[in-house]
Amino acid sequence: MSRIGKLPVSLPKGVAFSVSPANEVVIKGPKGQLTQRVDPDITFKVEEEQIVVARPTDQKRHKALHGLYRALLANMVKGVTDGYEKKLELVGVGFRATVTGQLLELSVGFSHPVVFALPKEIKVSAEQLKGQNPIITLQSSDKQLLGQVASKIRGVRKPEPYKGKGIKYSNEILRRKAGKSAATGAK
Repeated sequence: MSRIGKLPVSLPKGVAFSVSPANEVVIKGPKGQLTQRVDPDITFKVEEEQIVVARPTDQKRHKALHGLYRALLANMVKGVTDGYEKKLELVGVGFRATVTGQLLELSVGFSHPVVFALPKEIKVSAEQLKGQNPIITLQSSDKQLLGQVASKIRGVRKPEPYKGKGIKYSNEILRRKAGKSAATGAK
């Protein structure tokens, strides 16, 4: 069996789990509601406050879907109970971010500010402490959407390898390159 797929997903108090006839898993919790379409071959059973994911055969396709849907289910349960958070750091002189409702405005060295319209499922905040880089904090119960939005924001100005300027994840470690001065002369 799949090592990931055979692990049960525990249901905390206050989280409701249901499967609709159209093969959609619905999870409701204190931080919201998430839905996910699932393959009709994969089945779900609730046993003693735990969800068990089962597959019909040992075909390669069923094995892959077994682990996938168990992992997605676990992410959804964690999302509606605790939520997810990503932090982005703006590294560069004069780089800043401002938030107005669901609009994120970035000034990252271009001739114009870049404006992002964020989905309503994502809460955003930007903070600028004196002497430190500006930090954008994104919060959501949907891990997949959060990662996608954070990646798009990072893609506006990826960190470059020489000075490290750009938008990076706060826990990201950049591989820096030596500049021209590191080249030992071929004269």
